[in-house]
Amino acid sequence: MIATHVIPDPVFDALAAGGGGPEAVRLLRQARRSRNLLLLRRILDGPCGPAAEPAAALLARVERADPAAARSVIDASSFGTWAARAAGDCPAHRHGGCSAGDLGALAAVAAVRAGTGAEIAVPVHDGALYLSGLGTATRLGPVGEALVVVTPRPQAHLGADGARSARGHGCQVEIRLPGEVRRLPRDPGREGHDWQPVAFLEARHRGLALRLPLETADPRLPSLDTASARPAAWQELLRSAWRILVDSHPGRAEELAAGLGAVVPLPAPARGVTSATSRHAFGTVLASWPADPDRLALTLLHEFQHSKLSALADLVTLHEPDGRPRLYVPWRPDPRPPAGLLQGIYAHLGDLAFWQQRSAGRTAPERTDAVWRLALIRAQAERGVTEAASRLRLTRLGARFLDRAAQTVRAVSLDPGPARVAARVEAGTEAVWRLRWAVPDGTAVKQLAEQWRAGLPAGPLPSGDIRPASGPVAGPGAEFGRWAARQRGAHRAPPAHQTAEAVAAAPDRLAHWAALAASVTEERLPGAAVLRRRTELVRDLHHELATTTAGTHPPDPLTLAAWLAGNPAAATDAGPDTGAPRDTGWSTG
Repeated sequence: MIATHVIPDPVFDALAAGGGGPEAVRLLRQARRSRNLLLLRRILDGPCGPAAEPAAALLARVERADPAAARSVIDASSFGTWAARAAGDCPAHRHGGCSAGDLGALAAVAAVRAGTGAEIAVPVHDGALYLSGLGTATRLGPVGEALVVVTPRPQAHLGADGARSARGHGCQVEIRLPGEVRRLPRDPGREGHDWQPVAFLEARHRGLALRLPLETADPRLPSLDTASARPAAWQELLRSAWRILVDSHPGRAEELAAGLGAVVPLPAPARGVTSATSRHAFGTVLASWPADPDRLALTLLHEFQHSKLSALADLVTLHEPDGRPRLYVPWRPDPRPPAGLLQGIYAHLGDLAFWQQRSAGRTAPERTDAVWRLALIRAQAERGVTEAASRLRLTRLGARFLDRAAQTVRAVSLDPGPARVAARVEAGTEAVWRLRWAVPDGTAVKQLAEQWRAGLPAGPLPSGDIRPASGPVAGPGAEFGRWAARQRGAHRAPPAHQTAEAVAAAPDRLAHWAALAASVTEERLPGAAVLRRRTELVRDLHHELATTTAGTHPPDPLTLAAWLAGNPAAATDAGPDTGAPRDTGWSTG
């Protein structure tokens, strides 16, 4: 089943531009299958090998009898996440808790789908036995493992249809414990005594079909009990979302039909909707209850972009290694590593496609909202591309990938009004991010203060460092959120001199700095790029001069920024050595 995979140039270019089509998705899925098998080989050759060997042997036997049944398990999200964890020199191996034995549950599901007789030991986690893609047996007691026995029914073998045999029509499944035999329902797709089946969601529209497990039978995933909606509600919502995707985004819908593998219900957050993917689980979307079909459609588009890029990164190297999270991305409150920046840019290409279509129709209020969202996402994607081009050490293919993605962003046209507002919000967002995470060198700040007092030019600006984030990171706060929300109703930013006065009066207020960066960017004043991309340096220098210059008022931030830029006549140039990203020809409007 392991093969050599090559991405043809046209397919690479189509993927880099944000699409690719179903054939490209199938190629990525096949490559991910080979990766999973290589990880399995690594596990078998490592210290965890003996724990995985019986299940691997069963999986090989199923593959010989029914290749499609084996593939349905190897392609599944649970296999990828299990293999990545166990192949990483399982941290629990030396303590008797090796996760390699979890392969037994996956091999048992393959046997059920193939109708192949089998007996395999499967771990029990906190009294539950998880058969991913099939269901969960609960209340098994304080045992470490159980024996799963699969017995084919006479003349009932169904062949390679994993979906039908997953319902158990071709075999009897028993869970054998000390002193007890638990028999699953004849159709494991139905609830039974202490048996919770995995629900399957189905949608079909204009001949394009989608069939996904609502995956809850994995010890490393949230359970359905923590979700805020039951399978019937998910089913109805998916049908509506699928109609939207097929009608409005037929090409993307074909990709989803070819590659989407599962939906995992997440617990609902305090506000809004949360969604995610795992780079090890191709085609699996984790999402809290989205409540409306538009949101679900957008979530599927966005998260599947992540899966595509993760699989592509298995085949090509886009950037040189540098895992330090130090990069600015407009859509996250925390610093990100290179891979996270590229992932965000790529996911935004799916968002752009969604909102571009939405902005072309519907009623006036919905269209206005869609135009705004499109403008903001385009501004964020533009800034992300600029950051990647100037900060990442891209390979030849990485530069080509980024260029194709940039062309997709550039092709999205906007009305000047929404574009100007989005650029204003983006400028403020970046300034606030710099204040939260960037740390200028204190000695260099004192030296700049001396040069200012001596009437000397600033010269090359000192480099700064980015503080690492620890734990979950919240947004910049309610005050900044209110400022950003007010921009939608403002035709123009306040005059820069007015926002500079507000900063001078209260230099600790993040929203004041955001407003200043937005004003100077919109007015194209000298030092605009310094105020936006070295905000922390302007703030610390302003503070240094205010506290060390007796008897005089410190210069206002506008004057300081123009001086730091080193070229007061320039509108947006931050000088040759400011540490700010170089101009790549991308505007923020």
